Amino acid sequence: MLNPEYREQFPALKHKSYFNYGGQGTLPQVALDAIAQSYDYIQTIGPFSLAVNNWITQEANLTRAAIAQELGVPAATITLTEDVTVGCNIVLWGIPWQAGDHILLSDCEHPGVIAAVGEICRRFGVTTSTFPILGLAGDNSPLDTQGSPAQILASIDQHLQPQTRLVVLSHVLWNTGQILPLQEINQLCHERGCLVLVDAAQSVGQLPLDLLDLEVDFYAFTGHKWCCGPEGLGGLYVRAEVRDNLHPTFIGWRGITKEGWQPDGRRYEVATSAFPLYAGFRAAINYHHQGGTVFDRYQNILNLSQYLYQKLTTIPQIQVTSPHPPETGLVCFQVRANSDANPDHLAHPFANHGSIVSSLEKQGVFTRTLASPDCIRACVHHFTTTAELDHLVDRLIETIQTI
Repeated sequence: MLNPEYREQFPALKHKSYFNYGGQGTLPQVALDAIAQSYDYIQTIGPFSLAVNNWITQEANLTRAAIAQELGVPAATITLTEDVTVGCNIVLWGIPWQAGDHILLSDCEHPGVIAAVGEICRRFGVTTSTFPILGLAGDNSPLDTQGSPAQILASIDQHLQPQTRLVVLSHVLWNTGQILPLQEINQLCHERGCLVLVDAAQSVGQLPLDLLDLEVDFYAFTGHKWCCGPEGLGGLYVRAEVRDNLHPTFIGWRGITKEGWQPDGRRYEVATSAFPLYAGFRAAINYHHQGGTVFDRYQNILNLSQYLYQKLTTIPQIQVTSPHPPETGLVCFQVRANSDANPDHLAHPFANHGSIVSSLEKQGVFTRTLASPDCIRACVHHFTTTAELDHLVDRLIETIQTI
């Protein structure tokens, strides 16, 4: 049982019910304090002094080590970035593309990654295509993403080409919460001679992870979502065996030595960053440890998300986007349009989700809309309470009755 005082250390949770961890987590007070103290230290000692420069090096090393421990990898494989998108771009632009190469994406990837792949194709004569995940279970529902691991693997295998150099996919799908069978996918792609870039925006800080066991090539993540760290700090894991084939695109003093590139993940780092965020990120990671082991925390996320799932399925006007209990803390659902109030409900079967989210926020309940599929997403963390979930459902029912 989680100590009730644990939640009290999150200022953003006071007087509201928060369900947007998949977009941005809530900072614990210890992280806020660590950031403030770091800025104070820099200004007290003197910016760009020898002492502060040495402190920055130490802070970066400690942060890479803390991240590496969470991912089950050597610290030398970690690059400090600003966010997931930067990490993905390091990989996408660092591969020496040739005309005719092929990039394969899932049909559930984030628009930022899709746009970067499109620009690479335009500049270098690379081709791209997608493999389907939506509807793999075959129940005629385009929202059912809960295809079996075998179905997902078969979909990838069917769409790989001899020219495929990179497969891009998410470990946890941001628009459904489904976990992809990453180890099996990596093994399949390696057998077919291509690398795998993983968008890990929704997995780090939520799932127990061992990237060496998963045989991951590239794993881009952020600290500001499920880790509840500060925005503006994330990371990229690059498997040591493929590092020399991934060339730096953005180049600065942090990534070079007198002899050439840094020998490890630092080679993809550029220059001056908001270094006090490092202490805040580590403080957030350490604070989660007080909430139990990563396995305990993940199990609590599952228990809470399944609790919410079951309550939502009892509301006649709600359609949860998956017929199966959640595998993660992301719960997506749709609100059916009132046919009496909306004569065009056959063409537009769902209510205005944006209006519902706006109404909920005015009542102190924070969720978000997604465009594909058109739905509302509520994210539960390991320290979410059943009282919060009950409050969400009650406010949702009241709001639905007004539309």
